[in-house]
Order: sequence, then C-alpha cells, then structure tokens
Amino acid sequence: MTVVEALENVPIRRFHYTLLAVCSLLYAFAGMNLLTIALALTDVGRDLGLTTYQLGWVVGVLYLGMFLGALTCGRLSDIVGRKKAIVITTTIHSVFIALCSLARDFLSITVLRVLAGYGLGGLLPLPGVYISEYIPATYRGRFLGIVETSWVFGALLASGLAVVIMPAYGWRTYFLTALTPLALVPVTWLTVPESIRFLEERGRVEEAVSILRTKGLLTGSLDLTGRGRRKSVVWYRELFTDRYAVRTVVLWVLWASLVYTYHGIFVWLKKFFVVVGSIQNPLLFYFLTTLIGQVPGYFTATALLDMVGRKKVLTAYLTVAGLGCLMFIASRTPMRVFLATCVIGFGNLGAWVGLYTYTPELYPTRIRGVGSGAAASIGRIAGFIQGPVTGFILTSLGLAATFMEFTLIHVVAAVVVAALGIETRWRVLEEISE
Repeated sequence: MTVVEALENVPIRRFHYTLLAVCSLLYAFAGMNLLTIALALTDVGRDLGLTTYQLGWVVGVLYLGMFLGALTCGRLSDIVGRKKAIVITTTIHSVFIALCSLARDFLSITVLRVLAGYGLGGLLPLPGVYISEYIPATYRGRFLGIVETSWVFGALLASGLAVVIMPAYGWRTYFLTALTPLALVPVTWLTVPESIRFLEERGRVEEAVSILRTKGLLTGSLDLTGRGRRKSVVWYRELFTDRYAVRTVVLWVLWASLVYTYHGIFVWLKKFFVVVGSIQNPLLFYFLTTLIGQVPGYFTATALLDMVGRKKVLTAYLTVAGLGCLMFIASRTPMRVFLATCVIGFGNLGAWVGLYTYTPELYPTRIRGVGSGAAASIGRIAGFIQGPVTGFILTSLGLAATFMEFTLIHVVAAVVVAALGIETRWRVLEEISE
C-alpha cells in the first residue's frame, strides 16, 4: 500500500473532523474580516470625508493586496508547507484589518487595506488545498463544500457584530474584532499536521509515515519503493502546458467572475440598499439576506457536489445568480429587492462552493498551491478592478447598469465551465492530474 492509498482507503475518523473544524474556522474568520468594510463602508466614508469614487478605491485596494498574497503564498505553501503558510497569512490579515481602526485619511486606510489583503489573499486558497490532500475522494466534495460553507457564518458574524457594535461604539471599535482569528494560530500549530501529500512530494517520507501512524491513518504495511525522490517543479510555467492549459483558463475565468460579482455586489450591498432609498434599516437587511439567501445556497450546493458533480453545480448556480441580478434591476419595492438579493446570494455563494472544491482538484500536488494561488490571484485582480469600476458605474450610469454588468458576468462564467470544464467527482487527486 502506498502513502496515497493509505489516505484514500482509511475510513473517515475523528482526525478528519478535527481538520475540518480548524479549516472551517480559519475560513469563516477570514470571511468575517474581509466583510468588515462592507458593513462599515458608509460610516468610514463619512468619518474620513471620502467620495464614492474614493470608497471604490478603498474597496478595491484590498484585492491588490490579495492578488500579491495569492500569487506568492500559494508558491510559499508549495515550499514551506501548507501549515506554516496558513499560520503566517492568518496572522497578517488579522493584525492589519484591526489596524484599519487607526486610519485617519484616505492614504492610511488604503495602505492598511493593501497589507491586510496580502494576508487574506494568501490564506483563502489554503484551507481548501489542505483539506483536499487529506480527505478520500468519496468524501472530498462534501468536506471542501463544508469548509467553503463556513464563509457564510463568517459573513453572518460580521453583520451581526456590526448591528451590535457599530451603533453603540462606532466603526473603529468594530474593526478591532478582526483580531479574533489570532486565537486560531496556536490551535492550528498544535493540532494540525503538515499535509501528507506535500511531505511525500518533498521527499520527507519518514515524517509522512510517522503522521499516518500517529493519527491512526495507517491500517497496513506501506510500499515506499520509488518514494522520497523530489520531482522537478517548474512552477507557473506548468500551468500552461498542454495538460493543464484549458483547466487553468476555466479556473481563471471562474475566479475572476465570482470575485468580481461577489465583492462587487456584497461589499457594496449596504450602499445599494441606501441608493434604493426605501429600505429603513440597511444593516439588518444585509444580515437577513445573508441568512435567508446565502446559507441555503451554500448548503444545497455542498449537498449536490458529490451527487451531481462540480460542473453541474457551478453551471446551475451561476445561472441562478445571473437571474437574480435581473430580478434586482426590475425590483421597485423593499420586498422585491430583498427577494432578488436572496436569489443572487443563493446562486453566487453556491457557485463559490463549487469553485473552492474544483480548484485544488485540477492540479498535481507539486503545483497545487501554485495553481490554486495563481487562479485566486486572477480573481483578486478582478476584485481590485471592480471597486473603482462599480463606484464609477453606480455614480455615472445608475443601479440598473451596475446589475446588468453583474448579470452578464455570471452568464459568461456559466457558459465557460459548461463548455470547457472537466468533471472531478469521486476521482482520486492523482488520477485527475494525470
């Protein structure tokens, strides 16, 4: 039995659920920190004297940092390991989001958000990469979906804390809640082992075997013939070889589309509610649409990943999100705006579950971090662009034009994955990468 066979054949045990819990919490708190600006945007703008266009840049520069983080920390995880990269990036985003509470002008909050974005962009692909390398193929979609689902609880926590803290203590105190994920740093370091597949790829076979035995994942003898020899790594260039080029294109389109639309819609959502004009409590409205729209989207997509496959989930949920954007354009009353926002959240967040499951499955272990990070970095470029673009379109052309753009992006992404994507359901990672 090989190391990979040991991982694939072992039944799901308490160890796997521990990994799931840690990765889910890391991801949830990252979601909470990323969305702090969404709930505080109008207050920050008013307090610092920022125009709508400047607010667009405040939103967008986070994704410049996330681009750099995703691009470099994916590779970092392929060099030093998934565990160390997770600890480093969690520390960075927690500290610098909290330091935004000290911002005094446009320049200071812009610089702090770039640095915070570096940590967020570096972290976000890593829990999925890590989980994918431990969970057997039969359960992989379910576990990856649950990790991605934890994002919505981070979003709910962010909006819930905003409702409680901001009216009484202001946005600066609210930003200090970003320090919460630091509690997970020692937990991660002490309870989470390094990825077995990473260790084998780096030639650290004895360490990998020791983890297998310690965690009760080895039920027979191992065949280590030919193991322990590190394969050559060509990093980013390999993403565009004949074997992986189409996969890379599909992932880059999906990441760009979903980052642009998610952050373009949900970071600006409170602002959109204010523009609609008839919504009395935008913060509460934001919380309720997250709870009623996004949560079911996450859970239904997670349930379907291993039933119908990644391609069908992505195609269907992207299409639903596009239809929801059309509904928003046609909505004139608070209730219709609420329903449209719930449909958008259901489809967009369900598609995210598919994307985070799909991404680490398409590359071999030696470039899994690089491939996932590169795809995420393309998304962050889109996130950076959407800030000023959304601010410009909203100011110049209005709400209908803004949501028509979101509609088209969702539909194009659905067509690309349906036409060019491969199915990975129930397949071992090494089989997919061949």
